[in-house]
Amino acid sequence: MAKSTQIKNRIRELRFHAGEMTQAELAKRVGVTRQTILAIEQGKYSPSLEVAFQIAAVFEIPLTEVFEYAPKRST
Repeated sequence: MAKSTQIKNRIRELRFHAGEMTQAELAKRVGVTRQTILAIEQGKYSPSLEVAFQIAAVFEIPLTEVFEYAPKRST
């Protein structure tokens, strides 16, 4: 089972509001594979800082409106 990251994102929602942009279209604009976008959306992969900024730039919003760091709480 793949480990989930502690970084949450709104990529799927943002793609929907951007005219139902496909994962492939976003990937092409960012310079990564569609599989990379899928893994990031599902929280299975944390993007590099550069890729994260590029994704935010595609949607023309600040990085903090795309990604949120949600550390696990200790019990």
